[in-house]
Amino acid sequence: MPVALRGPGLAAAATLLAAAVTAVVLVGFSLVSFPAYGNSNVLRALTVVGQTAAFAMVVAGVLCARAGERPGGRPALVRVGKLAAPTGSALLVASTLGIPLAASRLYLHGVSVDQEFRTQFLGRSATSLGLPDMAYADLPSFYPSGWFWLGGRFANLAGLEGWAAYKPWSILSLAVAAALVTVLWTRLLRTDLGAVVGVVSTAVMLAYGSPEPYGAVVALFIPPMLILAWHAVNPTAPRAGRGAAVATTLFLGASASTYTLYTGLAAGTVVLMAFVATVAAVVRRRGGSRHHGGDARLPGRAAPVPFPAWLPAARLAVIGVGSLVIALIVWAPYLLAALRGTPADSGTAMHYLPDAGARLPLPMTAGGLTGWVCLAGLVWIVARAWTSRRAQALGLGVVAVYLWSLASMAVTVLGTTMLGFRLEPVLILLLVVAGVFAVAELAGLAVRAAGRQGGADRPAAEAADRRRRATAVVGVVATLAALAHAQGIPDHLHEEIRLAYTDTDGDGERADRFPPGPESHYAEVDRVILEAFPGREKTDLVVVSTADAFLAYHPYLAYQAVTSHYANPLGRYDERNEVMLGWEDATSGDELYAMMNDTPWRRPDAVVARPSGSGYALRLAEDTYPNDPNVRRFGVTIPAEAVEGPHFEVHDVGPFAVIVVR
Repeated sequence: MPVALRGPGLAAAATLLAAAVTAVVLVGFSLVSFPAYGNSNVLRALTVVGQTAAFAMVVAGVLCARAGERPGGRPALVRVGKLAAPTGSALLVASTLGIPLAASRLYLHGVSVDQEFRTQFLGRSATSLGLPDMAYADLPSFYPSGWFWLGGRFANLAGLEGWAAYKPWSILSLAVAAALVTVLWTRLLRTDLGAVVGVVSTAVMLAYGSPEPYGAVVALFIPPMLILAWHAVNPTAPRAGRGAAVATTLFLGASASTYTLYTGLAAGTVVLMAFVATVAAVVRRRGGSRHHGGDARLPGRAAPVPFPAWLPAARLAVIGVGSLVIALIVWAPYLLAALRGTPADSGTAMHYLPDAGARLPLPMTAGGLTGWVCLAGLVWIVARAWTSRRAQALGLGVVAVYLWSLASMAVTVLGTTMLGFRLEPVLILLLVVAGVFAVAELAGLAVRAAGRQGGADRPAAEAADRRRRATAVVGVVATLAALAHAQGIPDHLHEEIRLAYTDTDGDGERADRFPPGPESHYAEVDRVILEAFPGREKTDLVVVSTADAFLAYHPYLAYQAVTSHYANPLGRYDERNEVMLGWEDATSGDELYAMMNDTPWRRPDAVVARPSGSGYALRLAEDTYPNDPNVRRFGVTIPAEAVEGPHFEVHDVGPFAVIVVR
């Protein structure tokens, strides 16, 4: 294989092909007016066609790679196979997400609940090359900006507003991640097995992680990176595993810039691995000294220690320091602001304990295809824990998930959680990958058994023919099983797809063609605010708005974040709420104006409220953990007489009142 298609060259080629495939699907389907996904089976049928084409491409890649890797095979076939497989994984993403959402400009879950702040964050990132906070003025971002910063650059390149870029960027980034993880698997394993693991893990991620796209991008890489991390801290020789250590460092640094929860799990797993490797090295060394050094080839003798006992800790330290340096690219502005003494609260990001967080995730007991594969993976991990480094790495990852989940439940006595329930997609990925290895081993036994009869080998020609037939049977059954799972993904994401069609988008339209909600007046609200401040950009205006998703569609600076759980601790969420509660007591325009100015943060330039009786109503939120739901909404009404006078102008826009503050 040419050097250009090894390592980085192969990854770059796979990235370009993934981007091209995604662009063809998204742009091609946007040119046709389709009915809403829930109102017709047209998009469902086309989705299945795209998924079938994706699996066909992966199968073709596997066949080409196997043919090219045989003695006397053509290297060109290997190159085709190594590119076809990741392209098939990318096409699976584009088809499974892009086609069902083809008639909507919104991504899964629309702009409801958490997707509102994510869309707002991408909109803010599209307005700046820096790392601005998603809501507040003059603050660095607390939420990791990596994925959103890149999404902002995509929006700029594509000429899209932030909200309009959220769907294509989500699908594109997931498709590229799927292609790259497939490339990584084909580098770690045989090309054919790596291609299968890559596309299967992609299918699982689509079902269980795709509503949170930046988290899914990180989760996809956790299984292969744990295998590399295990090789880094538990090498087969003192000088082995250096490349794996570099790869682990890069992954942890990049993931810390993207999604901290999964990074915490991955980093914790690496720490656990280093601890286990150190203990094992000490035990082996002591056993070896009792046997005068030992020889693994002699019965009853301890195996030689392949590395000094201090090496796992040293590798762990290097990985930790290196990944922290990379993460500082994103985290440094926030940490510097905090170290300079900017007032901050503790934050409530971890204050959430739904029913799923009060029990251990047990996907292997859920039944169905995914449940059975998870069960097979668990059995394989346990059975092969003493002989397979892959089983050891994945098994330690599974142990780490359960330790994290138990710790998350235990720390509730301290008034917080560790969001253990959010790790279930990673757990499913780990077990499914192990399940693929289990199925591959069973299939290998079946194929070998086909070439034997009565404990003896059949004649060579007959044995080869029977093995080819057995391999074909296994391949067909496995492909149909994977396709059956993929066909069910849109059903699994039914509610998320529905909201993408029923939420009103930034153009004031609903994709299901029903009458839009109050959001259809947001364009006029935006016009009124901008006309009141000629020459000033949205990114220089602070707006109080409790209107759903207004700030997700229009990147003004927010006076208050959506909820405390995603608010920047430096933003002083609770203090802002207290100030806004005080606005109810204002009796004149001068008094309200003084209240707005008597704060350590910028006063609002405009307030978007709803007329309510003798005033203007705003809706605020507060944390109510440990209750579930963990957010309580309540109203604040600004008296009408408090917005009279030279400091305020009131404009009626549909159901909203836009109060301009001079």
